[in-house]
Amino acid sequence: MPNRPVIHEPCSSAVPERSFERYTLLSDYWALTKPEVNFLILITTFVGFYLASASDGRFSFARLFNTLLGTLLVASGTGALNQYVERKFDAQMRRTARRPAAAGRLTPPAVLAFGTVLAVTGSLYLAIAVNLLASTLATVALLTYLFVYTPLKRKTPMCVLVGAFPGAMPPLIGWAAASGRLNIEAGILCAMLFLWQFPHFMAIAWMYREDYDRAGYLVLPKGNARVPFVMLETLLPILALVPISIMQSPTRHAAIFHCSAALLGIGFAYFGWKFVFERSRVAARQLLMASIVYLPLLYGLSATLCTHDYFSSGTCTTRSKRSEN
Repeated sequence: MPNRPVIHEPCSSAVPERSFERYTLLSDYWALTKPEVNFLILITTFVGFYLASASDGRFSFARLFNTLLGTLLVASGTGALNQYVERKFDAQMRRTARRPAAAGRLTPPAVLAFGTVLAVTGSLYLAIAVNLLASTLATVALLTYLFVYTPLKRKTPMCVLVGAFPGAMPPLIGWAAASGRLNIEAGILCAMLFLWQFPHFMAIAWMYREDYDRAGYLVLPKGNARVPFVMLETLLPILALVPISIMQSPTRHAAIFHCSAALLGIGFAYFGWKFVFERSRVAARQLLMASIVYLPLLYGLSATLCTHDYFSSGTCTTRSKRSEN
């Protein structure tokens, strides 16, 4: 019989297996940072930075990069530390049971070290490369989220109100990074994000209410108080969002800005009303998707029409010529 070729199966499969393990490990650390949350954080931080730069007539790409990088590091560290603290409770929820810390794919000391390094590095980076105010705001958001909001989730439904404060910090960080101070315009951006979080989270809390109950989280009250609580936490913030968003000061096309902001608010309110009166999983998912679409559109509208004329080519050219003369 002819000699058959020798196939070294262990050697041929060893490299793909090691590569797969390496990929899985990197994926787990990536998941610890909560990238889907960080994307929204970076968008709102950018808008705050951009509008503040327009107000001051200065825009620095280097400072913007440093701001976004530092904020991303702090936010990623916060996400990892949150998963470290809540790993035992996450393991009891279907939605979070597959997270790296909850599933045991990463050890608690590794998660703690990873989150701490990211958070400390981000805070120091903001302080050195940007300014102390931006770093302080990011650090306050981190500490409030981890040591006030997170423990309250197992004690009272008012945790939603408390958690909205650190959640509304990104546009303030961006504004402080660009201008070194805060003002009423920064406060409006913060208030918009603060109010938006309530219907957004109510949709999530309703969709996964059995999960939260199983893990002992009191994000929703029990018994007869649950329905009015959901109505209050959903409708009032949405109704307040419309006038607050219109309080911004468009520098051009004011009619377009106000009408667009109002129409966005009306559309968001429609899904809020539908969710409140149906209280179904489908309506909750629709409200969640509406919230995900609404916020970037509203902030994009602000960044487009609420910037000063400094960013228009004609004004920039005029100022440049004046400075040359």
